[in-house]
Amino acid sequence: MKIAILPGDGIGTEIVAEAVRVLEVLDLSFETESALVGGAAYEAHGHPLPEATLKLAQSADAVLFGAVGDWKFDTLERSLRPEQAILGLRKNLQLFANFRPAICHPQLTHASSLKPELVAGLDILIVRELTGDIYFGQPRGRRLSPDGAFEGQQEAFDTMRYSRPEIERIAHVAFQAARKRSKRVTSVDKANVLETFQFWRDVMIEVHAEYPDVELDHMYVDNAAMQLVKAPKKFDVVVTGNMFGDILSDEAAMLTGSIGMLPSASLNAANRGLYEPSHGSAPDIAGKNIANPLATILSLAMMLRFSLNQPEAAVRVETAVTRVLESGLRTADIWSEGTQRVGTREMGSAVVAAVKAA
Repeated sequence: MKIAILPGDGIGTEIVAEAVRVLEVLDLSFETESALVGGAAYEAHGHPLPEATLKLAQSADAVLFGAVGDWKFDTLERSLRPEQAILGLRKNLQLFANFRPAICHPQLTHASSLKPELVAGLDILIVRELTGDIYFGQPRGRRLSPDGAFEGQQEAFDTMRYSRPEIERIAHVAFQAARKRSKRVTSVDKANVLETFQFWRDVMIEVHAEYPDVELDHMYVDNAAMQLVKAPKKFDVVVTGNMFGDILSDEAAMLTGSIGMLPSASLNAANRGLYEPSHGSAPDIAGKNIANPLATILSLAMMLRFSLNQPEAAVRVETAVTRVLESGLRTADIWSEGTQRVGTREMGSAVVAAVKAA
């Protein structure tokens, strides 16, 4: 098993380091190799996704990714910004299905922004399509001035598009995932306004005919955003497009107590994937030993399950996280009165110890 380690920027280096420590105590046979990505890669090589980093990711069975981005790169032309690295990896690795589970651990119901009774037992799986939609649509408006500024420009545009094969394959992924859960899929769109999402809805209905044992309902994205706050446990599997999935999964993260608890997996047709926490690089807290590494550690568990075919090891990691939470240890983002606040490194050490004791 070959694992590419791409820590990235900001807190990425800290949280990935803790996940790697957990990986190293699992007694598995694997090879790891690290590379720069994002702003760190731009500073060293002049591009956020250097050729060597891309080749490493393409040769690996799985990629463990931290986070990219920093405010100091905001003045770069878009093609050189750190965030382009993750888009480039998704495209070149053909990662089309993003799994973002939003699970509220019993120990964290009081850390949620909602009342405990609304989130107790919460277990949602958001399936986000990754290769289409407005992020990759063509044509795309360009900045006219050579320095990349919009000053004096009269318009800018991005094009939202989806092809039938893109919608069909993400629909199959969602329905198959639902079969392993509560057999309910909510397809989120904006079919009342956008032709792209009327097409999305029509194709979802067609594919659903192959899964008569799974219930399908449709919801406009604005209503879905409201229902996630009003009655989140009504959802089981949510499938949606690239941009809506980006927004809704971050909203769902806060139901769990913190976005620092939300792992994710981005998979291709061969189940090779990229695994990363759903949060960003948080440059304002980088290097302060206060970031929550649990989303990254739980992403490692997803990597073990989906790409490396090590389900027992995945359960060991997930069980270790649960035991650490039961012990009362909390990073600052999930701390509450009566629990013990610890730093990034201390939380990682606690998970390592729990894995060893399992």
